[in-house]
Amino acid sequence: MAIAEDHQTVIDGVLSLLHKHEYFKAVIITTNPQELLRQMACTPVDILFADIAMLYRDGHELANKVKGLFPRVKMVALYKQEQTTIVNTMIEEGNISGYVLKSTDKHNITKALENMIEHIYTNDKTLQEMPNPTVRLRKVAPETTHLTDRELEVIRLIEQEYSNKQIAERLFISERTVETHRKNIFRKTKTNSVIGLIKYAYMNKLVSIR
Repeated sequence: MAIAEDHQTVIDGVLSLLHKHEYFKAVIITTNPQELLRQMACTPVDILFADIAMLYRDGHELANKVKGLFPRVKMVALYKQEQTTIVNTMIEEGNISGYVLKSTDKHNITKALENMIEHIYTNDKTLQEMPNPTVRLRKVAPETTHLTDRELEVIRLIEQEYSNKQIAERLFISERTVETHRKNIFRKTKTNSVIGLIKYAYMNKLVSIR
């Protein structure tokens, strides 16, 4: 894993988590974008944890370079609550594979990292958006693997008749982020309404019939 972050306190926090984890190790740690690219060229990594401001700086030049030079590396953006607009933009453009709120409880980050192991090392699928560890996720059929874990969470909450505001509060994201997820879900499932989406979810066993 590579860590690119402007603030040493954040770096120290992530390192303290990784130090206790048997599956993840930080082999690149830097506060300089150019140094990051140089080190990644010499030291292969699976995941890049980076401050979203660093990825988005200068028209998200760094994110584009990483995506172009190291397409198999999964970028996870670390962001603050007031940076959700940037998060939405990068989600829509496909520049990041996941995102983590900097104020997220350390225990939740550890759980999220554990949930990523299967996607990266077993199935080699695209890294899913960081899931809420309090929500139990199940494996999905091959035809549904294009949906991210976060999108699956949103689908399940929609099926439970949660509003956008309630979903945002439950998942600790903004309402605009929920709207972005809904738009992507409808596009990926080729549905045009909530009724159609729920039917799709039942047919593909994304939710349990109560």
